[in-house]
Amino acid sequence: MEKYIVSPSPHIHAKQSTSSLMGDVVLALLPAIAVSVVFYGWKELLVLAVSAISCVVIEWAITKWLFKKPGYFCGSSALVTGLLLAMNLPYTTPWWVVFIGALVAIGVAKMTFGGLGQNVFNPALVGRVFLLVSFPAYMTHWEIPQGLFGVDAITGPTLLGRVAENGAASIEGLNYWDTLFLNMGGSAGEISALALLAGFVYLVCRRVIKPWITLSIFATVAIIAAIFHCIDPAQFTGPAFNLLTGGLILGACFMATDYVTSPMSTWGGVIYGFGIGFLVMMIRYFGSYPEGVSFAILIMNAVVPLINRAFHQKKFGRA
Repeated sequence: MEKYIVSPSPHIHAKQSTSSLMGDVVLALLPAIAVSVVFYGWKELLVLAVSAISCVVIEWAITKWLFKKPGYFCGSSALVTGLLLAMNLPYTTPWWVVFIGALVAIGVAKMTFGGLGQNVFNPALVGRVFLLVSFPAYMTHWEIPQGLFGVDAITGPTLLGRVAENGAASIEGLNYWDTLFLNMGGSAGEISALALLAGFVYLVCRRVIKPWITLSIFATVAIIAAIFHCIDPAQFTGPAFNLLTGGLILGACFMATDYVTSPMSTWGGVIYGFGIGFLVMMIRYFGSYPEGVSFAILIMNAVVPLINRAFHQKKFGRA
């Protein structure tokens, strides 16, 4: 009589792994990272290096010394968190502020909940919001970047900051083609819409993410902006401005689509994206901060368990 060994599911293993998925995300970020280094210079490279290395080392240390599970460590996930955190910071951020952001992102937002796959909120955004609240002077300080090859840029507030201070009339004559290739100041994640969209297309083609969340965010932002712009074009900016400026593309393509903190079902993802887009526009139009992407994603992260309960996937074998 043959002996059968029964093991727990899953019995069918896919080629994809956590490391391969995170590797694809890193590759998708490379175009935007390259453009940001060319535009902002070696200071941006330092911010990226400090953030990435700090996140990896902090997660390794917590896994080894507190969890005592060395095999549980996934450096590629921590690397993605570090890169996303760096892309949400001004290139002038001091290295020690970057390190504190990495400590909060990994030590508080991720490992406190049990590590990879168990965190409720996106770690990079938690780190970014913590720094914004704790060190507002560093997080809202914009200098004239010289770039890797001595390229100058516009000084002063970002485009969203200019609109928050002076209204939509302050950006009359803005060439939106420029925002596709080179944004007018801001963090590394605001530097080039085209580079970020290229990374998004790569992730969709590789089936790392599904486009429904991102597209629902874009559609919601465009519709709300169009309605308010028609009501009062002197006060409210239009769809093109709100889609191409700020951290919307980075947030919608790379952070709202995070596996752990986003809904599991398609319709749940659409509702989730609608909520993010709506909150972004309400904060931009009526809030105290010129940008609302980070806050919107974190708020909707907290709603994800309710969305999953309402829009759960039908279990295999159930009618």
